[in-house]
Amino acid sequence: MEIPEEILISLRKSEDEFIAELKRTAAVRYYRERKLSLGQCAALAEMSEEEFIKYLASFDTSIFSFDDKEELLEDIKNA
Repeated sequence: MEIPEEILISLRKSEDEFIAELKRTAAVRYYRERKLSLGQCAALAEMSEEEFIKYLASFDTSIFSFDDKEELLEDIKNA
């Protein structure tokens, strides 16, 4: 992947930093869209699962998601 030098200069990032940021951003997107699992996204972001969960929080993205109230109540009941 070629990244124009002017982009890197404007962002004040090295090519490696820019690529790492792209990977993390893609991982968040794929997690939100439920295209990849938490573990797969953590691997893509080159983070541990714990680090990735914390990173998701910075995007107001929770690892807990329920399609409806009944699903949440069932999960609470089974806890």
